Amino acid sequence: MNLQDQSIAVLGAGRSGLGAALLARRLGARVTVIDEGRPEALAAALATLKSQGFEDCRTGDQALDYDPIAERCRLAIISPGMDASWPLPARFSAAGVELMGETEFGFRQCRAELVAITGTNGKSTCTELVAHLLTACGVASQPCGNHGRSLSEVVAAQEDQGVLALEVSSFQLETIERFRARASIWLNFAADHLDRYPGMAEYFAAKSRIFANVGPEDVAVVRHGELVSSGAARRETFSASQTGANAWVQDGRWWLDGEDLGSLSALRLRGRHNQENVLAALLALRAHGIEPRRALAALGGYEPPAHRCQWVGSLDGRDYINDSKATNLHALSACVQSLDQPLVLILGGKQKGLDYTPLLPLLPGRVRAVVLIGEIRWQLQELLQPVLPSLCANDMNEAVRLAHDLSQAGDAVVLSPGTSSFDMYRGYAQRGEVFAAAVAQLSGRTTLNFQSPKP
Repeated sequence: MNLQDQSIAVLGAGRSGLGAALLARRLGARVTVIDEGRPEALAAALATLKSQGFEDCRTGDQALDYDPIAERCRLAIISPGMDASWPLPARFSAAGVELMGETEFGFRQCRAELVAITGTNGKSTCTELVAHLLTACGVASQPCGNHGRSLSEVVAAQEDQGVLALEVSSFQLETIERFRARASIWLNFAADHLDRYPGMAEYFAAKSRIFANVGPEDVAVVRHGELVSSGAARRETFSASQTGANAWVQDGRWWLDGEDLGSLSALRLRGRHNQENVLAALLALRAHGIEPRRALAALGGYEPPAHRCQWVGSLDGRDYINDSKATNLHALSACVQSLDQPLVLILGGKQKGLDYTPLLPLLPGRVRAVVLIGEIRWQLQELLQPVLPSLCANDMNEAVRLAHDLSQAGDAVVLSPGTSSFDMYRGYAQRGEVFAAAVAQLSGRTTLNFQSPKP
């Protein structure tokens, strides 16, 4: 792509916009960053852009005054959080300017091979895991895309990369044209982002585009039973509960194509969904020539991501698990359904107007009791009390104490709130840290005995 001395507009001043701007400048373009947000709301992003030498940043009313024709704009690179039908990008389309998504733009300049990961839940954990295992096996890698640095930012840095672990959201996949990966992972699919899409069919269609351009030499790594077409790629499947897949878990051991690869004991992540993250990673790495046993040998060195089904410790025979990053019902459901022991669930937080009735058939039989926190706690108690014991707590310390008393030896006490944290905390990370501190504080009541997690 020859952009030397061409006028390029980057639509969106966030992390993806920064990456696209850096890459466009490296290709010799004259870059204008445009965002309709108010300058005061974009202060941090604008400071970052200006620290990188981008002075032509137009926000607020100035963004609306940008004339693509008068500026002789050749290309507009759109950030994934922006719908191409919105007024700002539509103005460029109407002027005959090509719109290109940031992921597509980065892909066209990328010389590294890719493992692309999508799914409604678990993308970030799987992406980090793929990058860790690649690096541990001697292949330069890093997580990027919808997780951390954008693809364009990584490409612009011209770092030595063998295989990138690329998290791709439905928003990023909407605008791909040629994008493809040597191995593409489809983790799962559930309702989400219906504020962006008219319905489930449109959301599913956007995510399915991960396989739009694959060929027979590529590998589609798909959760067993998922009803998604993997195009022309060779399909390989994984499951933590069914033996009909290429890779599966049975009796606490990893299996691949009928071969016993060994015990799960090195895995520090909890839950069947995280076992499936490992299985998917093994199949993707095999597509890049890495023998699965070698990848599994590196698993013990993987530090689990904080606040995602993170084992905190054991106390009085109870496991304590921090899943504070479960800020929606889908992530909460994935956590609850993935754990094999009885649960006492700490649930609640900010009132976001969500419909919690799907919890009614999910929790009984899996969850012994719930402890409710946050501004939504009374509403949730009214909903859940008819189906299982439901107590309200005023803070996290009280919630952990109540959960301990409601639980039994062999249970897990799980913080998986199912909503955001901003009623009580700065974010889900602080909420998870407060939970871990509250567990430690129980040592004043009993003997706190942190042990290695069970597989």
